[in-house]
Amino acid sequence: QVQLVESGGGLVQAGGSLRLSCAASGSIFSINAMGWYRQAPGKQRELVAGVTSGGSTNYADSVKGRFTISRDNAKNTTYLQMNSLKPEDTAVYYCNMGIRRSPRRYEYDYWGQGTQVTVSS
Repeated sequence: QVQLVESGGGLVQAGGSLRLSCAASGSIFSINAMGWYRQAPGKQRELVAGVTSGGSTNYADSVKGRFTISRDNAKNTTYLQMNSLKPEDTAVYYCNMGIRRSPRRYEYDYWGQGTQVTVSS
């Protein structure tokens, strides 16, 4: 069994910063891509940032220059550093990882439980 546990959300004023963490635990052989998504009330879930196993990153246009995704492979963890936060960044943030549990198993998508980020104006 694999679990993704997120931490670091909270309430912050506009212009402030937060750092989200997501750690995977359990029976893990390898982790491919890691990513962060968010879902605001009444909106669809959207990709915020992703990082490949090789370290290549991609970002939604709305967060470029403000957010930074990183990963620590030794800890099976991904981070999202969020700076210059805006009220429109308010959402539940979810981490996602493509994980293989053994060499003979396919890769599956796993999701964290979500963490609330609220940015006040």
